[in-house]
Amino acid sequence: MNNINDPVLQVKGLSKSFLFEDQKIDVLHDIELSILEGMSLSIRGDSGCGKTTLLNLVARLEMGDCGEIFWGQHKMSASASCNSKEASLRSTFLGVVYQSYYLIPELDVLENVLIAGKLSGSYGPGVRDRARALLSKMGVGNKEKQIPTKLSGGERQRVAIARALINQPKLILADEPTGNLDERTGGEVMDLLLMSCEEENAALILVTHNPSFARATNDSIFLKKGKLATE
Repeated sequence: MNNINDPVLQVKGLSKSFLFEDQKIDVLHDIELSILEGMSLSIRGDSGCGKTTLLNLVARLEMGDCGEIFWGQHKMSASASCNSKEASLRSTFLGVVYQSYYLIPELDVLENVLIAGKLSGSYGPGVRDRARALLSKMGVGNKEKQIPTKLSGGERQRVAIARALINQPKLILADEPTGNLDERTGGEVMDLLLMSCEEENAALILVTHNPSFARATNDSIFLKKGKLATE
């Protein structure tokens, strides 16, 4: 049984390299990371330093060279491919918010949120009501019949946050979620993301270049030369 103080996510000894013209390039080296339920953590670093790669490894969308990843009590080898059991667990354990939204253009706003529930196999009574409640919390409840191309960038990201939260995940990964937004809209979206994760008691790992957004999280770390360090 999970203890309330057990980390939602642990990363131990995680390393990742790529081959480029027969040369090995180390991107991440011996990464150690832990985050508790309901807490928020920001990761900053120069472009191309490996921040997105780290999130992809945590989400088991990429394989690492070595290391272990724990989703709660579920232990995985970073160097092994993601199996069907882990893929199924990922759909309810993780929610992801991307810079580019990735909404399905043929579906309306409500359907874009609901599809995450359908794909997870957890679509049951009350999911539609939860989707509408999340959209309302995001300030786009009156847009549920709109298609994404009719929305502003800020509205699309609000829908994407609702989609990430629909399955009540334990962990939200947000990769530059305000990167395509102006400063004012980005600030509004960031406030909604932080507030929603706190209310849902979901842990949040935020990749950002914005120092003020980084300071708004409980903890802030910096990725440089493949290693994590406190700022």
